[in-house]
Amino acid sequence: MSDWRLPWTGGCRCGRTRLRVTAPPLLASACHCRGCQRMTASAFSLSLTLPSTGLEVTQGEPTIGALHGPTRHYYCPHCLSWMFTRPEGFDAFVNLRPSVLDDHGWFSPLIEVQTRDKLPWATTPAVHSFETEPEIPAYDALIAEYAETGARPG
Repeated sequence: MSDWRLPWTGGCRCGRTRLRVTAPPLLASACHCRGCQRMTASAFSLSLTLPSTGLEVTQGEPTIGALHGPTRHYYCPHCLSWMFTRPEGFDAFVNLRPSVLDDHGWFSPLIEVQTRDKLPWATTPAVHSFETEPEIPAYDALIAEYAETGARPG
C-alpha cells in the first residue's frame, strides 16, 4: 500500500542501534500484561506487528534481554531500549515498539490485549479489547480492518 509512506527509520534512545521498516504493519496493539508493564515501567506496551522481512537492523547489534526464552525481546546493548520482539512460534512476524520510529506520533492501537491485567486507570484508543489474546482465526479480520482503517504516518 502506497499510503504507508515507507520506508521508515528509527532507533534506540542513544542512537547506536538503528533500524529500517520496509513493509506495512499488519496490526497495531497495546498489551496490558504484567510482563509488559514491568518491561516498560508503564501501564502497557505498544506494538506494530510487521512481517519479519520488513524490519532491518541497519546499525548496531541488538541483544536479547528480558526473559531470554523462546520469545526473544531485542534491546540496544548500550542504552537498553526495548526495540522489538520476535514472538515464540511466529517467526514470520516481529513486534516493533513504535516509539523507536523517528516519526511515531501517528501511531494508534487498533486492539488492546491482556486486559485482565489492565491497571484500572489505563486507557487506550483501541477499538477492540481482549481479556487475553484473540483466537488465531480472529486475526485475519483484525489485520484486514487495520489495513483498511489503521492510522497512517503524516
